[in-house]
Amino acid sequence: MTEPSSGIARWLWPVAKFGLTVAVWGFIALTLVLGWFALDLPDVDNALNATRRPTVTLLGADGAVFATRGDLYGVPVRVVDLPETLPQAIIATEDRRFYSHYGLDPIGIARAAWANLRAGRIVQGGSTLTQQAAKNLFLTPERSYKRKIQEVLLAFWLEQKFSKDQILTIYMNRVYLGAGTYGVDAAARKYFGKGAGDVSLYEAALLAGLLKAPSRYNPQASTERSAGRTQQVLKNMIAAGYINDKQEKAALRHRGRRYRPPPTDGRYFADWVLSRLGDYVALGHQDLIVRTTLNPGLQRAAERHIAAALSSKGVKFNVSQGALVGMAGDGAVRALVGGRSHGESSFNRATQASRQPGSAFKPFVYLAALESGMTPDSPVDDAPVNIDGWKPRNFNGKHNGVISMSRALAESVNTAAVRIAQKAGLQRVADTAARLGVPGDIKPRPSLALGTHELSLIDLTSAYAPFANGGNAAWPYAITEIKDASGAVLYARQGSGPGRVVDAGYVAAMNQMMSAVITHGTGRKARLARPAA
Repeated sequence: MTEPSSGIARWLWPVAKFGLTVAVWGFIALTLVLGWFALDLPDVDNALNATRRPTVTLLGADGAVFATRGDLYGVPVRVVDLPETLPQAIIATEDRRFYSHYGLDPIGIARAAWANLRAGRIVQGGSTLTQQAAKNLFLTPERSYKRKIQEVLLAFWLEQKFSKDQILTIYMNRVYLGAGTYGVDAAARKYFGKGAGDVSLYEAALLAGLLKAPSRYNPQASTERSAGRTQQVLKNMIAAGYINDKQEKAALRHRGRRYRPPPTDGRYFADWVLSRLGDYVALGHQDLIVRTTLNPGLQRAAERHIAAALSSKGVKFNVSQGALVGMAGDGAVRALVGGRSHGESSFNRATQASRQPGSAFKPFVYLAALESGMTPDSPVDDAPVNIDGWKPRNFNGKHNGVISMSRALAESVNTAAVRIAQKAGLQRVADTAARLGVPGDIKPRPSLALGTHELSLIDLTSAYAPFANGGNAAWPYAITEIKDASGAVLYARQGSGPGRVVDAGYVAAMNQMMSAVITHGTGRKARLARPAA
């Protein structure tokens, strides 16, 4: 009786031994593979405080916010603080088995694979909300098998460490929902002008619909696409048993008034400020609040007038763009427009474009002449000029003979300006312009008198500052104070500028001459009901 048993045992033992060996080595291999995938996983305990682009909030001189840059996060929310329809809309659309799986949903994966196979293209994803949270929190957008396995490992870690409601809370506070917003609260404030705790059923469905393609379904970009996607989410909620047909119809009838965000004035100004921020503070991961010199009323007026001028005169003068800088005498920039529309072109023509200023350069020529001993009444011959074959012409093609230097500036006479520059000395003209703030290598050539040296509008405007500032030069500035999110002051503007660069007597003479430009010269149409030059 024992013989057969011992025979079977002798036969089973090698099989069992082989199976055990395979199992052990398989376990070791699996451990090594998973260990390899886990080698470059992020520090998950610190990743919940994941770094993000810092938010920079720009304030005008009145203290009101006019621009923000960076990742926009709203108030952190919890599932229990939200209308139940918001998490329901997300679950119904993204992961209906969220509360019954452990981070990975084999049924959902199989269903998505079958749907994609039947459609011949990818129409469904198999990722759970936990996987999406892991991806958003810890991983890069790289698409590879390794990254997918890491995503699953992190999803298991999240499921082990947090409750379902905590995972959903993490997801809703971190997910990207378009227009620079992260989290449902930031998105609700961006699209509806209210916090996530106050959204309606329709608005909850709209937010959930953004998850698939935030830019495509952005309600501010395409009302039609957004509405279609929102209706699909409502259908998903019916299928999941969260709402009924009657509630869906009520939601579609009461979509709410379309929220129009406040106008975004000063976008060129904001770009300029942000480009210089690193000159004032070290840029890291901290949020910053920057108080600027912007006057919102002047900024709106400047943008309106540039747009109106281009619309009414653009075709006539073959001009499609324009720029404007409004600056106080101390260099504080109150308004800045870099083009017709920031949406059409973000190139800032006020700060980035170097252009020949033309006749706007002439005040530096006339100041150099005054400093060389001439006076506003000094005579100058308005007659044809020929300097080594260079023959500048007056705008109207006419000549007036001998006229005063003051009249020559008022009427912007080119030939007179060239003669005055020659008499004062071209090097003196170049040095005078540089002293007042004109940047670059200013070549002392005859054409300099007619503004052939290129510079930006903001540099030209600041070079005019001594005429409005009693002879004191000014550096253009836009930032008066920078604080961090806790309110600590990181920078506060102190001091003024380079100091006096022009004698007060010459400033008075120049202002008198320049005021003649708008009283009886070429700028009569710009005359104001107050002293101006």
